Amino acid sequence: MDHHSGAVVSFTEEQEALVLKSWKVMKEDSANLGLKFFLRIFEIAPSARLLFSFLRDSKVPLEKNPKLKSHGMSVFVMTCESAAQLRKSGKVTVRETTLKRLGATHFKYGVLDEHYEVTRFALLETIKDAVGEMWCPEMKTAWAEAYDQLVAAIKQEMKPV
Repeated sequence: MDHHSGAVVSFTEEQEALVLKSWKVMKEDSANLGLKFFLRIFEIAPSARLLFSFLRDSKVPLEKNPKLKSHGMSVFVMTCESAAQLRKSGKVTVRETTLKRLGATHFKYGVLDEHYEVTRFALLETIKDAVGEMWCPEMKTAWAEAYDQLVAAIKQEMKPV
């Protein structure tokens, strides 16, 4: 179980199929889903809003904030694309420069383990709502595993630059 080799622990063909099937359904709506994903995070952990400078000084309601919209969409799409390619590539496919930047940013803003937990929960809930009848325990496990792999890769880079 060597996580440092960047090898994926076990992401089965079935898991890959479930992720691809659900991502296909969600892709079209990713702007909306990305926003919902972040609204869900802030609902669970209101203090997480303080991590975002563009929310701190804003008078705009969260769901109307254009920066939150675009941030939500990019995080959601990156997470889903990374999940979709996990098996094929055998590792998290986010570019190394991006991972380093994500690691440094998350470090700088003081993102904690609990934040990743909340985010994981919010992600799974957002996907569950989005895919409706398609949702099943196996799909939940597949997305959770893909998310954990991405977080592990980001956490490896969480240090001051």
